[in-house]
Amino acid sequence: MINLHTTAQQTIVHYLSGTDKDHTVAWDFFCTKGRNSGKWTTIPVPSCWELQGFGHYDYGRVKLAEQSDEVGKYRYRFKAAKEWKGQQVNIVFEGSMTDTEVKINGKLTGKMHQGAFYRFTYDISGLLKYGASNLLEVQVSKKSANHSVNLAERDADFWIFGGIFRPVYLEIKPVTHIERVAIDAQADGKFTMQVFTQHEGNDYRVEAAISKVNSPQVLKTIDRAMWGDVDSMALLTGQLENIDLWSPEFPNLYKVVVALKNKQGNAIHTIEQKFGFRTAELRPHDGFYLNNKKVLFKGVNRHSFWPESGRTLSKAISIEDVTLMKDMNMNAVRMSHYPPDQHFLDVCDSMGLMVIDELTGWQKMYDDTTARRLVKELVIRDVNHASIMLWANGNEGGFNRTVDGDYHWYDPQKRHVIHPWEKFNHTDTKHYPDYNYMVNASLYEKEVFFPTEFMHGLYDGGHGAGLDDFWNLITQMPRAAGGFLWVLADEGVVRRDKNDSIDTYTNNAPDGIVGPYHQKEGSYYTIKEIWSPVYMGLQTIEPSFNGLVPVENRFLFTNLDQCSFQWKLMQAGKTAMTTIATGKPATLSLKPGERGMMDLQLPATWATADALYLTATDPHGKEIFTYSWPVHHGTTPTSSGQTSNTTAVQAKEEGNTLIVQQGNYAVYFDKSTGYLTQIVKGDEVLSLSGGPVLAGLEQQLADFTHKKVGDDYIVQAAYKGKDNWMNATWTFSPGKLVKLEYSFSQRGEAEFMGITFNYPEEKIKGMRWLGRGPYRVWKNRLKGLQWGVWEKAYNNTITGERGWQYPEFKGNHAEVKWVTVQTGEFPFTVYAESDNLFFQMLKPESPHGAYNNNTTVNYPAGNIGFLNAIQPIGTKFQSASVMGPQSQKNVQLNAPYTGVLWFEF
Repeated sequence: MINLHTTAQQTIVHYLSGTDKDHTVAWDFFCTKGRNSGKWTTIPVPSCWELQGFGHYDYGRVKLAEQSDEVGKYRYRFKAAKEWKGQQVNIVFEGSMTDTEVKINGKLTGKMHQGAFYRFTYDISGLLKYGASNLLEVQVSKKSANHSVNLAERDADFWIFGGIFRPVYLEIKPVTHIERVAIDAQADGKFTMQVFTQHEGNDYRVEAAISKVNSPQVLKTIDRAMWGDVDSMALLTGQLENIDLWSPEFPNLYKVVVALKNKQGNAIHTIEQKFGFRTAELRPHDGFYLNNKKVLFKGVNRHSFWPESGRTLSKAISIEDVTLMKDMNMNAVRMSHYPPDQHFLDVCDSMGLMVIDELTGWQKMYDDTTARRLVKELVIRDVNHASIMLWANGNEGGFNRTVDGDYHWYDPQKRHVIHPWEKFNHTDTKHYPDYNYMVNASLYEKEVFFPTEFMHGLYDGGHGAGLDDFWNLITQMPRAAGGFLWVLADEGVVRRDKNDSIDTYTNNAPDGIVGPYHQKEGSYYTIKEIWSPVYMGLQTIEPSFNGLVPVENRFLFTNLDQCSFQWKLMQAGKTAMTTIATGKPATLSLKPGERGMMDLQLPATWATADALYLTATDPHGKEIFTYSWPVHHGTTPTSSGQTSNTTAVQAKEEGNTLIVQQGNYAVYFDKSTGYLTQIVKGDEVLSLSGGPVLAGLEQQLADFTHKKVGDDYIVQAAYKGKDNWMNATWTFSPGKLVKLEYSFSQRGEAEFMGITFNYPEEKIKGMRWLGRGPYRVWKNRLKGLQWGVWEKAYNNTITGERGWQYPEFKGNHAEVKWVTVQTGEFPFTVYAESDNLFFQMLKPESPHGAYNNNTTVNYPAGNIGFLNAIQPIGTKFQSASVMGPQSQKNVQLNAPYTGVLWFEF
C-alpha cells in the first residue's frame, strides 16, 4: 500500500516496527530456548532473532527433527489516535517466520498465520482503545505446527531464521474503501484494471487517472459505476496511444490514481499504484517474448540475505543487489525460493530486471489448503509489478499441482506458471544441465528451454567457468530462453556465538558470484563480458589492423546508436598504464540482432601504443564493458634484455654445483638434475630453485653441458620421460639479462603444460605484472579481464570459504608479458617473449568443505610456473569434463612448444 499523505481519503500507514534492518524499533522479547532464553529483554523489530543473539542457528538441510523449535514472544505498546475511530484499522505483517499468533489488548486478532514469507493482515478496528495505549502481543513459533509448512520452508537448502523479519504497521482507511487493484497493461496500450472495494449499496463510482510516473499530466481518465454490495469488483478498461513500454532496457513506468467516489462525486478513498505497459508471453515450441521480442533471460538466482541481519533487509540493499546484476549485464532475476521484500520488486520495476516470483517449496510442497491460501497472498501482493514475467509454483519437486491454476484467479495478466527443474507447461527448466544435455535439448526437444538454475557457483567453480560455451550454445538453440545462474551472493552468516566468524555451512552456501558483503569474485567480470549486449568480435590486434572492429548488437530494444563509445590508446609503464590518446568511433546504427563494422577512427600513430581500450556505455550512462587488446606481439618493449653491468661472465664448479657469475649475482645449478638451485646477490640469497621442470610429468636428466661461447656462457640440460622430452638452454651474456630458451613435447591429455620452478610461499609478499588482470583465470574462464599493469599483495583466500580477499593472489594469470615477484629476500622479474603465456603464482588451497573434486583443481609440483595450457574447473554438480569444449583437458597440437624467458635478478 502506498502512503501518499495522511488525509482521510488516503490510506494512513503507521509503523509499529522499524522500516528495515537499519531503522528498527525495540520491542519487549522473550525467547524460550537457546541463547539468551528464559528472560524478558528487548529486541529490534524487524529482525531475525538468531542474528540478535537469541535461540539457535539452523541451516535448512539439517533434519527437521534436529532443528531448533524455540518460540519468540513479543510485546509492544502503541497509542491509537482518536481520529482513527470509525475507520478500518488493519495490522499488517510483511513477513514473520513461522507460525504467528497476534493479540491486541489480550484478544486474538484472528487465526494464526502459517507461512513465513507472505504478507498477512488482520482487521483490529474493534479491538483498539482509541486515544489510549494498546498492547500488541505476538507469539512466533520458529517451527510450524503445520507439517507441510515445515517441509516446504524448513527442509530446504537455505538458512532458517526465526522472528518478525519484515516490517509491521497499521493501515488506517475509511470503512468504505478500495481494498486492492489488479492491473493488466498491455504493449498495445490496452489498460484493464480490477478494482476490489469494501462498500455497501450501489451509489458509488470508481475513477482512475493514468499518468507517467513523476508527471502531473493525466493521460487518460476511466470511470464506471459499481455493482453489487460487499467485496465487489469493478472492471475498468481503456486504450492509451503512443505509450512508452516497460522493458529491462527502458523501464518506463506509469501510475494510476484510483478514487472511490460517493453519489455526490466526493472521493471517499484514493490509492496510487505504479505499473508498466508490456506484454509478457511464453509461446509454446518457440520462446519467451516481451513486447513481441524474443528474449534470452540473462539471469541469476537471488536470496533475500545479509550476513549481519539475515532476511531482514533494506531498500538500499535491494538497490545494491540490482545494481550489481545490471552491472553484470543481467536482465533477469529469479526469487529463490520465496517472495522477496516489496522494495526489491519496486527496484526491479524502476531499474529494469525481469523477475520470476516464486512460492516457497524447496523439494517439498505445502498441503492443498495452505498452498491455496499462500498463492493468493503472494499474487495479490505482487500482481502489479511490471518486472514480474513468470510465476514459479515451488522448486525442484516442491510443486503442489492442485494450485497451478490458482495464480490466474488473481492475475488478470495470466502470467505463465512454471515448475523450476522439470518439464512443465511447455517449458524445460532443467537444473544443472551438462553441455551434452543442452546439445540434445537443442536437437530433439520441443519445450522452451531455460534452466532456472545452472552453472552452480560453488567456491570458484561454475558461474563464469564454462559459461562462454553454454551461452554460445544457448544463443543458437531455436527454442532457448536463456537461463538463471546459481546464485548471486554467498550466504555467509555472522555467527555471534563464534566470535563473529562468517559461516557458509560448509559447502551449502558459498555459491555466490559475490561474497557475503558483495565482494566481487573473478566470475563477476567474466559474466559481464559474456553477457555484454555489445559483442566485439575482435580477437587480437595484428599489424594489418585498420581500426575496424566487428560488432554485434545483442540488445533487445536498443539501437547501437543510442549507446556511446570511447577508445583509449595506452602505454605500459613499470607501475601503471598511461593514456596517450583518446577518441570516439564513428556512429554506427545497428538494430538489435544486426552485425556491422565499427570504425574506431584511430590516429595513424596507433601502433606506437602498447594497448587499445574500448569502452561501451548504454543509453543511461552505465558502462557495458571495457574491452582491451595488447597492440604488440612477441618481445615486450620493456624486456629489452639490457643491464648496466657489462662485467665478463665467469663460471666455476664446486663438487656437484655449477656457479655462473654474471655481474653482481651468481646463479647456482645442480649438475645431477640440471635445475636452478638459488641466486646469490651480494650477501642476499634468492631461493628460486627446482627448475625448469616440465609441469606435471616425470623426467630424467639425459644430458647436462656448460661451456663458454665467445663472451657468453651457455648451460644446457636435456630431459626425457615416457612420451615426453624437454630441452633448456640458459645464456649468460655481459650487459644482458639471463636468458632461458626452452622447448618441450608431450603426448596425451594434460591438465596443464609448461615449465615450473619453486619458491618458498612464506617468502612471497606480492606481485606486479603486465598482462590480463587483476583476477586469476581457468581454462574455461578467460573472459572479463583487462590487459594492463596490475599489482596485488599476498593473500591466502579460499574463494567462498575463507578470507574473501579478492582478487585472490594464488592461481594462474593470463597473457603475462612480465611479472615481478616481490619477496622477503629481493625481488626478481621475468619477461616473456611468447604471447598467450600463463603465469602460475603458487597453488590455491583446496576448499575444506568440498565433498567432491569438481571444484578442486590439481596444480604442478612447482609453484612458480610459466604455462602454455592451464586447468579448467567444474561446478558443484559436474566435473569440468562435461561442461563443454573449453572445459576439456589439454592436448599438444602438432609441433613442440617453445618459449623464451628473460630473468632480472
